[in-house]
Amino acid sequence: MNAEAPNPPPVVSAPLYQLKAEFFKTLGHPVRIRVLELLSQREHAVAEMLPEVGVEAAHLSQQLAVLRRARLVSSRREGSTVYYRLTTPEVAELLTVARVILSDVITGQAELLDDLRTAT
Repeated sequence: MNAEAPNPPPVVSAPLYQLKAEFFKTLGHPVRIRVLELLSQREHAVAEMLPEVGVEAAHLSQQLAVLRRARLVSSRREGSTVYYRLTTPEVAELLTVARVILSDVITGQAELLDDLRTAT
């Protein structure tokens, strides 16, 4: 009699919407957004980012670690200098789309404010 191997348990993964929520939580910090904006332009050394981001080195390091764990940025070391870059250009595209959406929202709010002012 030939005993069949048991079927492996099914791989249970989180629903896509939950993964997206986690992704957007990662983006939900102003320092991380600023870092990603800078890296959208080009690779940066940590020391270059400090004055642009305006936080202490330890705080920037923590935020870079979050972005690394999320695989949004990668780093390389050259001597004592650590350089960061985006892992994919789509991150820069996402930031551009976010800017367009925010611009539309703000424009809509300004129009609503104008309507409110003229209605009284």
